[in-house]
Amino acid sequence: MTDLSNPVKTKTPNNRTYKNLYVSTMTVVVLDNGGGLIKAGIGGEREPLTVIPNCLARPVSSKKFLTGDQLLSPTEDLTSATVRRPFDRGYLINPDLQSTIWAHLFSTLRLTPSHSSLLLTEPLFNLPSIQRHTDELVFEEFNFKALYVADAPGLVHLYEASRRPYGLVSKSQCSLVVDCGFSFVHAAPVFQNFCVNYGVKRMDLGGKALSNYLKELISYRSINVMDESFLMDHVKEKLCFVSLDVQRDLMIARKRGNDNIFKCTYVLPDGVTYTKGFVKDPAEADRYRTLSDGATGLHTEKMETDQQEHEEKLENKNKIDLTKNEFSLTNERFLVPEMIFRPADLGMNQAGLAECIVRAVNSCHPHLQPVLYESIILTGGSTLFPRFAERLERELRPLVPDNYRVKISTQEDPILGVWRGGSLLASSPDFETMCVTKAEYEELGSFRCRKRFFH
Repeated sequence: MTDLSNPVKTKTPNNRTYKNLYVSTMTVVVLDNGGGLIKAGIGGEREPLTVIPNCLARPVSSKKFLTGDQLLSPTEDLTSATVRRPFDRGYLINPDLQSTIWAHLFSTLRLTPSHSSLLLTEPLFNLPSIQRHTDELVFEEFNFKALYVADAPGLVHLYEASRRPYGLVSKSQCSLVVDCGFSFVHAAPVFQNFCVNYGVKRMDLGGKALSNYLKELISYRSINVMDESFLMDHVKEKLCFVSLDVQRDLMIARKRGNDNIFKCTYVLPDGVTYTKGFVKDPAEADRYRTLSDGATGLHTEKMETDQQEHEEKLENKNKIDLTKNEFSLTNERFLVPEMIFRPADLGMNQAGLAECIVRAVNSCHPHLQPVLYESIILTGGSTLFPRFAERLERELRPLVPDNYRVKISTQEDPILGVWRGGSLLASSPDFETMCVTKAEYEELGSFRCRKRFFH
């Protein structure tokens, strides 16, 4: 593998000057270009070189937009920052903005696109017009010498099959990839590393929708955080979890004092002492883990009257000291991930994840259905919620025939699973023959070249 950190000096024929070139004839840049995060690195490596937000952000105190690793700086205050994203509802709508982000990324990583091939991921059912703009970006603006376009489910299947060569996924070459991403949730059957397009089912919600719902809940109950995109993403990742019994947990969340094991406090940044928010008491936030399965934690006493409930709300409101820039969360912690399983309860005309999976499997050949149920792979950032897989299995089991086994596995790192599959594919001996070269693109055009990828 070429070491890109050390440029090789190539002597020119006239023996008088030297030019710094990266020896990259075999270099493949693997770019998992998600709506929320970009994962970029070199094919053949296990870990990407960087994982950055796919956006630009301008802090209130600055007139300059930040991008890439600048957004990850611990000293950068992103409170109420203006955010611009090239993706909307899962699709690339601003190629110029994406070009700016890529240019900064390649410059930071010291990658030379003109001497490299590119393995790029794109959303399922991408529109031809967006594909054309992407090809123009790759070949005409950055001058990559070759391009291969892959979809996320196929790469996840490839990586999981390589990890367990004697497992069911590898032997049957068949799996059901559930990708809970930033914009969408897809249940995609995969057969022999190719996504079965007619069996793919999609839910029009993802990590962004969950963050927006959390913003609404906190803004209504505590303090206005509608402009705090990065902050609410952090709250969601640190404090939210999946409930195994929603009715029980709702009753527990109404209790006072220490009996409410879901209550915790999040401290907002003040811009002076600290620029990032944090959980006030991590031990308090983890108390919910002590709730054993099946425990009710409830009393059979009569429900409080409306007047008592009103007094309790006033008391809780007075306990929140807004001068210290902090707020408390209770049932918001499990109601936000609940959107994935019960979107209809929150006013969305969507089927839940379990029903989405059943519809995807039923769209495939009957001979494949028992194998698909037994090889469900979870990937994407939203699957990192605690108890996600256990809740999904409980929801799915009553919907599946009794003679079928249900086995759900979560990737070791659901955020990097797609990139690692792409890195594995990029290191295969036949990868160069699978790509579309720049010469072919210039001769045949985007539409005819795209047919090679079977999407």
